[in-house]
Amino acid sequence: MSTAAVSRRGTAPGRKAMSARTESWLRIIAPVAVGAIVLGGWQFLVTVVGVSEYLLPSPASIATQFVEYLPSILSAMYITGMNALIGLLVGSILGIGLAALAANSRLVDGMSAPIVASIAVIPIVALAPVLNSMFGADSQFSRQAIAALATFVPVFINTLRGFRQTRAVHRDLMRVYAASPGQVLRTVTLPTAKPFIFTGIRIASSLAVISALVAEYFGGPRGGLGGLISTSAASSAYARAWAYVVASIVLGLLFYVATLALERLANRRGGGS
Repeated sequence: MSTAAVSRRGTAPGRKAMSARTESWLRIIAPVAVGAIVLGGWQFLVTVVGVSEYLLPSPASIATQFVEYLPSILSAMYITGMNALIGLLVGSILGIGLAALAANSRLVDGMSAPIVASIAVIPIVALAPVLNSMFGADSQFSRQAIAALATFVPVFINTLRGFRQTRAVHRDLMRVYAASPGQVLRTVTLPTAKPFIFTGIRIASSLAVISALVAEYFGGPRGGLGGLISTSAASSAYARAWAYVVASIVLGLLFYVATLALERLANRRGGGS
């Protein structure tokens, strides 16, 4: 009886390790399998069912165009990526800074609420041509500004929510210990708000790429992914346009994975300290 109990106790950790390993493998295999099924069905529709390539280019045609125009795709990804990255950095800094002020001042909080609400509903398709006219057709600033505006809202909202998670008793305790406002921010407020800040940045990373792409449709310097998608579609090169769309998806995923890795690195360092 006791031997069986010991045996069950010994196999329990092994089963947990196996289930964790199986779950990690399923997380990788499941999306790959779904993607393969979708691509296979897509190819079947074009080659067997007979859907016109004019309406829906096959994955094989898109892959061929992707390889053929790879230098152009990489150059366009760099241009769009830099615009999105600059917008993400500027929008995140402004969002975190204003959220810090709003969390500590009712006046700033009241003033910022309608401003943030207004920015959230600005249509990119209307703003992009206006900024292109203001700053010139050769400037990338309009795309970067639009990406920054798209980034600002989710970062501000999530950061402000994170700052408000700090309990008043913790702040009062720090004041009892004669901590300065900077010390309170560094030791209490920021660690509490950190998950919310990174959630906002992670959401904003995809929005920055999308906003930079959409802004490239409406004039300004050529060479970005959005402009090349528009040009390829206008010239009826639909497989090539889809290749640029795939590159846009890859770019958005790269931004998302980069922000996720940054969050895990920050959490690991915070836990280690």
